[in-house]
Amino acid sequence: MIRFLLLFLLTTSLFSASVENFRWINGDSYLVFLEKKHLPIKSLYYNLDKDDQRLTEEMRAGIHCSLLKDDNENILQLLLPLNDELQIHIYKENDKYKFEAIPIVSSSKTEAFTLKISHSPYYDIIKATGSKKLAEIFVSSFKYSLNFKVDLRKGDTLAMIYDQKYRLGKPFSMPTLKVAMIEMRKKKHFIYLNDDGRFYDEKAHEVEGFLLARPVRGARISSRFTKRRYHPVLKKWKAHLGVDYAARRGTPIVAAGSGKVVYCSRMGSYGKLVKIRHADGYETRYAHMKSFRRGMYRGKRVKKGQTIGYVGSTGRSTGPHLHFELRKHGRAINPLRVVQVTTKKLKGKQKKAFLKLKKNDDESINLHIKNETKFIKKSKPDTVCYFYNGKACE
Repeated sequence: MIRFLLLFLLTTSLFSASVENFRWINGDSYLVFLEKKHLPIKSLYYNLDKDDQRLTEEMRAGIHCSLLKDDNENILQLLLPLNDELQIHIYKENDKYKFEAIPIVSSSKTEAFTLKISHSPYYDIIKATGSKKLAEIFVSSFKYSLNFKVDLRKGDTLAMIYDQKYRLGKPFSMPTLKVAMIEMRKKKHFIYLNDDGRFYDEKAHEVEGFLLARPVRGARISSRFTKRRYHPVLKKWKAHLGVDYAARRGTPIVAAGSGKVVYCSRMGSYGKLVKIRHADGYETRYAHMKSFRRGMYRGKRVKKGQTIGYVGSTGRSTGPHLHFELRKHGRAINPLRVVQVTTKKLKGKQKKAFLKLKKNDDESINLHIKNETKFIKKSKPDTVCYFYNGKACE
């Protein structure tokens, strides 16, 4: 049972222990980390139940972690975030280290900025904010509906309103875009985040489906979806109910959409296979994997773009590639037409609620554009947090 945490905002003059912030090193496993920090592996891993052991496999490179030491450099506590909502808390109590999974304490702020295009949306957003995350989320939100290379001009206006989580006074996790506008050829284009979690344009048309275009970034399509294909191994005509992406062995494979893993094991000619169930009756399949990502198992919930495994050549395969399938209610459909398949138009009460949300968003973003809100980089965090008496505070 998760214990209630005591929350303290202290200054160093009141508490002499030091807080060290660090990033999780690429390639480090949880066990390797414990060894490096000279922490007891038995009590902090082998004595844990299987669910907690499985949690430790989800540590990802680049995650910001926090560590508290006493004056003698002994570790008192550790906070190791696993995702946006959960973190590992290791703490010392009665000279023994203990383990628990606890919620991440964070706050959220609505922020906004506007700028004039000088190079490209991606470059200009990074230059103005220093955030690749903001640049990526803006560009990806318009990628199916607009052509920046053809229609964008120097001096055009760009604006964003988004929610940003803060942890320990610093930005944490991906920002959530609420409304964005970009001016192209003197025409303003808007997208709005609706209450259903999807983006829509001014006419209440969905501008991006919940699925990605490619589950392997930068890969070459080596075989397309067809009901008639000459199989290179079986040497006969056979339906190819998916798309093959040729890539180097070990290339990361990402989930094409958010959903629940319903299969994660070997399956005949598919080799190592992952199946993910999505909303609206959709299911994606990822075959011939070299290996699954650590912590991948049946029943796990994954987010769009999250790495689930690595390209391989297991099962019936002539070389390293991903065989990717999309099914709706069990029927295979062409993944390359997924944008048309998943796009919808709001009607009735849903459209009425959206138009009300749109009106409020229009007022907010037009006000920011009028006032030319600039992004202000913060030199210091809003709050300072330390640890106290074996309890984590944030």
